[in-house]
Amino acid sequence: MRWWSAANLLSNTGTWMQLTVQNLLVLQITGSAAATGLSLAVQAAPGLLLGVAGGAAVDAWPRKRTALVSQTVLALVAFVTAAMVALDQLSTGGLLVLAAVTGLVATVDGPATALLGNDLVPPKDLPSAIALGSAVHSVGRFAGTASAAVVVGLFGSATAYVADGLSFLAVAAVIPFLRPAPVPDKQAQAPEEQAQAPKEDPAGEPGGLAFFLRRPRLVALTAITALSSVFGRNYTLTLAVLVTGPLHGGSEAYGVVSTVLAVGGIAGAVVAGRLRSPSVRLVAALAAAGALLQVAAGLSGTLVMLLVLVLPMAVLESVSDTAGATVLQTDPPPHLRGRVLGVWRSASTGWGLAGPPLLGLLLEWAGARGALVTGGLIIIGGLAAGAVRHRATTQPSPVVLIPAQRSA
Repeated sequence: MRWWSAANLLSNTGTWMQLTVQNLLVLQITGSAAATGLSLAVQAAPGLLLGVAGGAAVDAWPRKRTALVSQTVLALVAFVTAAMVALDQLSTGGLLVLAAVTGLVATVDGPATALLGNDLVPPKDLPSAIALGSAVHSVGRFAGTASAAVVVGLFGSATAYVADGLSFLAVAAVIPFLRPAPVPDKQAQAPEEQAQAPKEDPAGEPGGLAFFLRRPRLVALTAITALSSVFGRNYTLTLAVLVTGPLHGGSEAYGVVSTVLAVGGIAGAVVAGRLRSPSVRLVAALAAAGALLQVAAGLSGTLVMLLVLVLPMAVLESVSDTAGATVLQTDPPPHLRGRVLGVWRSASTGWGLAGPPLLGLLLEWAGARGALVTGGLIIIGGLAAGAVRHRATTQPSPVVLIPAQRSA
């Protein structure tokens, strides 16, 4: 697990460096911010359209071999892009094609690598493993984004893609040596779990979407996360507008806020490592607490007050993400976990694409403070409505006793 985490830290750093450089490349080639958004949408589109199919492939194929091939292909794409940049042969069309290929491979690579990492620890340590993965992701994102400008300035854009390719090869080199942790017999799939899983969906294939929709916990988790993601977690947008607008700060002030968000994310992952049996109810409670802090952040009058609120906001978000990921990866039986992650990928890509435009409209309508306050209240209201509905559907019906009739 230590080797796997170290390799993934390199991979995450390289990936975020590449994503940052990709945006800069599109701007340099086209001079259009819309084209930059298009490249991100093209890379995300396979996850939206083919996430379920990618998850089914992960369940059907050997996991280590699948992850090894997908990491190698991603490295190859990075090296091809580096060569095209170095030779000045990269056009907008070529970059879009490479982005689409990356997104297509990621529909398989994401579930495969997530489940492969989970296989390395006993079931009781799964929350800690997921929390460690979250910390690795947060550190890699911070390091990759921060180092992108330095690498491009010193060595050029092609070097960033070479580094990204080498980071994928580092993961591929570790995979053959990974040995899954032994699973005790009592942790094997229970007969009732096998009975719950639908054998086929309407298309005649093993059911992933059908299983997902028949699990109230998974549906509730999806609703909570979608609501929080659209109205509460796009802090790179809302806080940037708040800091540079009503709080009269500059790019340096927003840089401080971004750093606090990153530190809070890492701290939250460490705290989440102590979770043992997280639940959807815990995810909802954390989302509600984060929404309350978001409302307070929207009303904050100074940058210092905002920073005091941002740190616990980031911690709660990280703990909530880890708790939700643990539920998502432990609720389904082992033979359906890839498909469940595939369904989740499609759903999360959908709200990831829809969220920023909706939030942008809210920012234009209500301003930075109004967007934060309104978004927080929408989350709280949605969670309260869901809790009321859950209580109404799970409350047992009253038993009416009918007195026995007397015989004549």
